[in-house]
Amino acid sequence: MQNRDMQTAEAPDLRYPVGRYRPPETITEAQRREWIETLASAPAKFRMAVAGLRAEQLDTPYRPGGWTIRQVIHHVPDSHMNSYMRFRLALTEDEPTIKPYHENLWAELPDAKSSPIEPSLELLAALHDRWVTLLRAMTAEQFQRKFRHPEIGLINLEWTLGLYDWHCRHHLAHIENLKARMGW
Repeated sequence: MQNRDMQTAEAPDLRYPVGRYRPPETITEAQRREWIETLASAPAKFRMAVAGLRAEQLDTPYRPGGWTIRQVIHHVPDSHMNSYMRFRLALTEDEPTIKPYHENLWAELPDAKSSPIEPSLELLAALHDRWVTLLRAMTAEQFQRKFRHPEIGLINLEWTLGLYDWHCRHHLAHIENLKARMGW
């Protein structure tokens, strides 16, 4: 698949284990369906990836200077809630300006650094249930609707869907790669 970057024979990139987000030049309906299925299956994959991990494992950074697995698990629904709201705004307003957030600062808040992960896993499942229902009902024209990011400019929902397909795979790879390196 075009946007799923392959790792080279060199050392793996711990920060971007699936590469950076690079959407295909042309996004097809089949591509959108595949991306939606990534979102549909992501909550179960994240739950499976962290099943049985002890507190000290959850508090292990996936790379030097990176977030812990616990922070990653809390980050994913934080990020996806923001995206879900951006979809809803773009579908109901004409090119609304969204509010960005500082994900690195959110990851340093006490709930992200030390609280149990189960509520975030449950939140992710419920959120994706709603989001996927919305995505599956959207028309090709609706995927062309846009929102304005103050730092990036106009972004359409189709591009954003691809970004969140990547985002799921990106953070899942952080967890899975760490587990493999540590022999967990």
